Amino acid sequence: MATAFKPLMPLDEAWSTLQAAVLQHVQQGAALARESVDSIEALGRVLAEPLVSRVDVPPLDNSAMDGYALRVADLSSSQALPMGQRVAAGQVGEPLAPGHCARIFTGAPVPEGADAVVMQEHTETSDPAGPIRFLHEVRAGQNIRRRGEDIACGQTVLSSGLRLSPAALGVAASVGAQRLSVFARPRVGVLTTGSELVMPGEPLPPGAIYNSNRHTLRGLVQSTGALAGDLGVVPDDLDATRAALREAAAHHDLIITSGGVSVGEEDHLRAAVQAEGGLAFWALAIKPGKPFVFGWLARPDGSRCLYMGLPGNPVASFVTFLLLVRPVLGVLSGEPWALPTALRLQADFDWPKADKRREFLRARLNAQGRVEIFPHQGSGVLTSAAWSDGLVDLAPGQTVERGQTVAFVPLSQWLQPSFTVCQA
Repeated sequence: MATAFKPLMPLDEAWSTLQAAVLQHVQQGAALARESVDSIEALGRVLAEPLVSRVDVPPLDNSAMDGYALRVADLSSSQALPMGQRVAAGQVGEPLAPGHCARIFTGAPVPEGADAVVMQEHTETSDPAGPIRFLHEVRAGQNIRRRGEDIACGQTVLSSGLRLSPAALGVAASVGAQRLSVFARPRVGVLTTGSELVMPGEPLPPGAIYNSNRHTLRGLVQSTGALAGDLGVVPDDLDATRAALREAAAHHDLIITSGGVSVGEEDHLRAAVQAEGGLAFWALAIKPGKPFVFGWLARPDGSRCLYMGLPGNPVASFVTFLLLVRPVLGVLSGEPWALPTALRLQADFDWPKADKRREFLRARLNAQGRVEIFPHQGSGVLTSAAWSDGLVDLAPGQTVERGQTVAFVPLSQWLQPSFTVCQA
């Protein structure tokens, strides 16, 4: 009797299913523990609580450059003023004496009574002690950074759910935050399957291949800030696969596997996941990446570990991680559900053969700012992923002629925190 196959699921439907499932998983308390870390060690972590400033930044009016602080009204009768004091950064000067100017340096507090700073290049003097002659018209307020100009006391400067960039850490430091409340990093178990796989450095017997997916997936997990647990390789055996999943589920928030999710007689992962938990969907209308599985694994205490089974072909594994695993890891890390935004750019290639599935081509920007594609787009050609800096997103049935506009998604939108938030 012939087996009835379900229609392939469109990617947008898969995204909606994943979003609902992972948000429900988190709302049920399955993840998102919090911890306090030193702000200087918080790069790439996701903020668990809004950061509210308890100070003004800058704390006082200060000079934007090296020069001279003065009272503009004192220039009405003379373009030269004697110098009354010298104020360096970290010092607080005396109130400005009438008819005098003050030598001042970048970042130094502006003396009381001064209402402008003139850069030293717009002055001249024959004696460092003065008088100082001002060569251009001076406007009140020029070259003064006002108290609270950047940040006001009581202002929320960093929002919960923000992945902390180097600039964000600088903002936290500028308001005196020594420690930050962040979400715990999700624990991701990476399991590769296949009796033919051997590790680099081992002899390569006939019929065997080196295990590239183990390195690629572990690196992709680490690039998101999650904790990657290397679960090694499981042979093509149902009992061994079930045992490996059962053990991994007890210690991880998400298990990802590569290979073993198709319909071959040696593909045991779907059956193993069904036996140890349940399946939400499998088989997507995308190329590469059709044999993708999403489900869950049961734990003895009744809780669940999420499961995502990626194809075995290296490029398909790479692409499905970006498209499907990365958004889920964002939520498990404390970020909102988010998907990358495509850029509309000019194609520097032809693609005359349309596919029925939504297709993702390995591509990069050339020196002319146009999109070129790797010449060999097979799902086993991992060099195409290493060569590219983005993916071209083609709709089902779409062809491309050189010069047309295509949707290009930079890899940096997946591998760095630059997502556009999508509303639930």
